[in-house]
Amino acid sequence: MKFLLLVISFLFHLGSNAQVVPFTSPDPIPDKPGYKLVWADEFSQEGVPDHRFWSFEHGFQRNRELQWYQTENARVAEGYLIIEGRRERVRNPAFAKGSKDWKESRSHATYTSSSINTNGKFSFQYGMMEVRAKIDTAKGLWPAIWTLGIAGAWPANGEIDVMEYYLSDGQPTILANTAWAHAEKRASWDEAKLPFADLLAKDPKWSEKFHIWKLDWTESYIRIYLDELLLNEVDLQQTVNPDGTNPFHQPHYILLNLAIGSNGGDPTDSTFPSHYVVDYVRVYQRK
Repeated sequence: MKFLLLVISFLFHLGSNAQVVPFTSPDPIPDKPGYKLVWADEFSQEGVPDHRFWSFEHGFQRNRELQWYQTENARVAEGYLIIEGRRERVRNPAFAKGSKDWKESRSHATYTSSSINTNGKFSFQYGMMEVRAKIDTAKGLWPAIWTLGIAGAWPANGEIDVMEYYLSDGQPTILANTAWAHAEKRASWDEAKLPFADLLAKDPKWSEKFHIWKLDWTESYIRIYLDELLLNEVDLQQTVNPDGTNPFHQPHYILLNLAIGSNGGDPTDSTFPSHYVVDYVRVYQRK
């Protein structure tokens, strides 16, 4: 039986020396060689995600996605975080007839889901993050594991996409990306794409199983893995914002969400409810 990890974490500094306070657990998870576990959620407390660790997004958020984010679509059961996508109608209280703002121009949302994050509750700089999860790969779904820097507006704060699943050039794809600011366009991206067909060719039941996504982050590089397969390696000497700052030399917080529509494609013919299931999130730092 898994026990909920008790964690007290905060930043000693907001600069490059940010650290977290080590914690103790009644059921310690073994450290990795050269690393110490500094934060984790094993999702063993039934009910809503632990409010000490996670906060919720609400409503329409980004990318003209179809879903309305709400608390009701995330729960912890039998040792797992379950984020549920539903086809349901929800009134948009911000609706303004004739508005050109996509968040105001829809009177209702036709899908709901959840997005949770550790902003203001836990952040880390450098180390290793592992997430064991099972994703629903139906058309229209866009599950993700990602981080954002705690300081600055996007994209200058930096974004690390440890996992995204969506349609790229019309084909289902696993993505591993980083983003930062660019002087002339919206953002600079270092993208890696793994065709989902390649995974299915090796294992036709891939989407029925749990898999481990790993972020290995140092001052010099970011490496992103799927089941120990290296998907992307980013040279952090190249990820400099126009003002000279490096968004990957600051602490980042964690986000888990299931988007619907937009880059995920048209969900009309997909079966709902859909489920994005997370077994654990673990963060290690070098000893």
